[in-house]
Order: sequence, then structure tokens, then C-alpha cells
Amino acid sequence: MDKIISVISTALPVFLALAMGMLCRSKNFLTRDGVDTLKKVVINLTLPFVLFNSFATAEYTLSSLILPILIFVVCCIMLALGFVWVKASKLQSRLAPFLASGFEAGMLGFSLFALLFPDQSLSKFAMLVLGQEIFVFTLYKMLLTGKTSPKAIVNDFITSPTLIAVVLGLVTGATGLYDLFRSWGINVILESVCSFISAPTGMIILLAVGFDLVIKEIPWKKTAGLIAMRLVIAGVMLAALILLNRTVLNGMIFEGAAILLFMLPSPYVIPIFSDEPAERVQISSTLSALTLITMILFAVFSVVLGIM
Repeated sequence: MDKIISVISTALPVFLALAMGMLCRSKNFLTRDGVDTLKKVVINLTLPFVLFNSFATAEYTLSSLILPILIFVVCCIMLALGFVWVKASKLQSRLAPFLASGFEAGMLGFSLFALLFPDQSLSKFAMLVLGQEIFVFTLYKMLLTGKTSPKAIVNDFITSPTLIAVVLGLVTGATGLYDLFRSWGINVILESVCSFISAPTGMIILLAVGFDLVIKEIPWKKTAGLIAMRLVIAGVMLAALILLNRTVLNGMIFEGAAILLFMLPSPYVIPIFSDEPAERVQISSTLSALTLITMILFAVFSVVLGIM
């Protein structure tokens, strides 16, 4: 009975929030502009506090620095495999290969991790996310936008609230400054502020995702190839990462965090960079389908964890 309650308490909040988002769309409680505004609030205000706290409270060792580098390399391999898959499949889409790599960690990952592993530090997930964040804001975005100048890359870094929060968190945690705050008792204030401001993040994100998730409008047949590409490549790379973790890294990676990361859909920003309406619709539909699949996998993972 306790295991059943554990599963329900993990999965039910997610699906209720998604259902509320769908209800807001069907009843016109929210408009498209309203949802876009909510997303901006999360990305620019509440999510940075989640990221700062996660990285500030992380434990930094020489071995832990391997994780971001490893995930960066994995993301590069996934993107390369995406280009190979698209070329072999003769898909006429410039953006299709980008669906094979990157993870929507900010808009989904942290909220789902907190529900799945309430007793684990978010830093276990954050250290993996760091590698993909560096990848997305450098190589991935360069290829996606065609902007290869160092100035453009630096500008993206210094104008992104989420990246600023990551850098501040890294500096605070890695330099031992947070330990100093803890000895002074200041960490209690920081944790209180971060906890309060970041509290609505998960609900707002899932509400927005539910609003965008129109299941009956997903053209499953047209997007099947792109969905298969993402799932196969992500599945193969996750298996390779877990094998590496158990044989070479001696369990350095918290595998629950890795599994969740690879369950996530591709970055939601991809359709923005399409110049063709038909391609934009196809990519958006694929992302909607992948989001739905993520939620199904999340429910299954919740059940597995509840049984274990």
C-alpha cells in the first residue's frame, strides 16, 4: 500500500498540472500570450533561483568535473548521429537532426527530478545538466542559428538569466563560499529565498506544457520517423552511459538522474529557428509528441521506483 501511495504522490501532481493546462486552453482561461508570459517568468525569474541553489549546494571534486564534460561529448555524438540518421532517411528538413540531441532540462527536468527523487539533492541532476547547457549554448546554437562569432556566443552567455545563475552557483559552491555562508548562518537566508521564489516553477512549467499539448492535433504518422530517431539515439546513448558508469566511472553518476535526463524531449526552442512554416509545424508536432512520451515514461519510471 505504501508503494502505491508513493507512486501516486509522485505522478499525480504532474498529470493534474498537465490536465489543468489543457483545461486552461479548452476553456480559454489562458491565451497564447498569457502562456508565453508565464514561460518568460519561469525562465527569467524563478528557474534561475532553482539553478543557483542546485549548483551552490553541490559537492565539487576533481572527479565530479568529469560529468559535465562527459555529457557534453555525449550530446555531440547524439547530434552527429542525428545528421547521419536524417541523411540516411532522406528527410528534407534542416532542423530535424537537432531533435536528436539536447534535453529540455530547464522547462521540465528539474521539476520532474524533484518529484521523482525528493530525498536527493538537485545538484546530482544539475551536474549532468551543466554539460548539456554548455553544449546547447555553444556548438548546438552555433549550428542551429549559423552564428559562429565568439561575440555572439559571449552575448548569449551574459544575457541569459539561467546561465548567469549557473555561473554564480558554480562560483559560490566550487570556491567554498557557500561553506563560509553556512558557518555564518547566512545559508539559511539564501535557502529560504531560493525555496520561496522557486516554489511555483514546477507548476507553471507543467501548466504551460499542458496548454501546448494538443494530443489530437499531433500527426503521428508524419512525425514517426523523427520520434523514432530521437528515442533510438537517446536510448543507445543512455545504455552506453550507464555501462560506462558501472565499468569505468565506478558509479560516479546517479543513474536515476541520467535516466530522467535522457527521457526528456529535445529543446523547445528548435522551431523558432525555422524559416519554413511546414517545417516549423512538423518540428513542433514532434516536440509535442516527445513531451507526451516523456510523461508516459515518467509515469512508468515512477511505478518502477515505487516497486523497487
